[in-house]
Amino acid sequence: MAQRKDIDGSVSVPTFYGKELRWKREAAGMSLEAFLKGSFYGKTYLSDIERGERRMPIELARHADQVLGTDGYFERHCEDVRRARRTGHAEYYEKALEAERYANAIEVWAPTVFPGLLQTSHYARAVVRATHPLSLDEEVEEKVSARVARAHLFEQDHRTPSYWAILHESLITDAILPPSEMAEQLNRIVELAARRRIITQIMLRKGGPHPFMSGTGMIMTFPDAPPLFYTESLHSGDTIDDPALVAQYRRSYDLLRAVALSPEASLAMIRTAAEDYLNGEQPDRLE
Repeated sequence: MAQRKDIDGSVSVPTFYGKELRWKREAAGMSLEAFLKGSFYGKTYLSDIERGERRMPIELARHADQVLGTDGYFERHCEDVRRARRTGHAEYYEKALEAERYANAIEVWAPTVFPGLLQTSHYARAVVRATHPLSLDEEVEEKVSARVARAHLFEQDHRTPSYWAILHESLITDAILPPSEMAEQLNRIVELAARRRIITQIMLRKGGPHPFMSGTGMIMTFPDAPPLFYTESLHSGDTIDDPALVAQYRRSYDLLRAVALSPEASLAMIRTAAEDYLNGEQPDRLE
């Protein structure tokens, strides 16, 4: 039997928290499976928490306090762990950022900007500078590097999630970059689709009313945890885990997917638009 690897609790707040959880669980003589009985989480999820690789959801912290008799310890310190955030990302995105690394499927509605996982460095830089006009160059580059680094998900076959993005037509026709850089951004999407890493659909302006006319949306599903829905506005975001609400968002997303263009037609339009930008032309509409 392989020797169990100890956890260095001095590395970070999450690893300290995770080490304490494993110590309490093992002191109670409970296996991962026994500890999780009555929860909606899998043992891989719990093991990741104990190693400090994932944050503990508040409902699982309450479950830990109940089964271990720890008098609210894990619920009280759950917020401290959540605040131990990584640099380069907004605090409100932390839960979704961590979740995307473990998702089986990610489905996105992008009405105003390309999703972060699909952005080139030029596009990310333009968005960050527009959103944070007073930020110093080094602060901008930190955010850009952190955003672009997330795309490593598409390079790891064993961890690559199923990724579906519905993009509004205006993202392609209303350029925020010079033509050559817009072509690069669109060709990034074409390249990912060609490698079977993503599926894209376009929602045309003339598509009429649809369920997601207000707000962005991202649904994430997991092999060992309940699904999440994330929505974002200018300087805030909300990660929703209530099963009934997530189910409503799921129905709305499925209706949106039904009225968007097919993946094949959408990809052909993106490819044509990229060629237009390379030729110094800007497409007015995708018809």
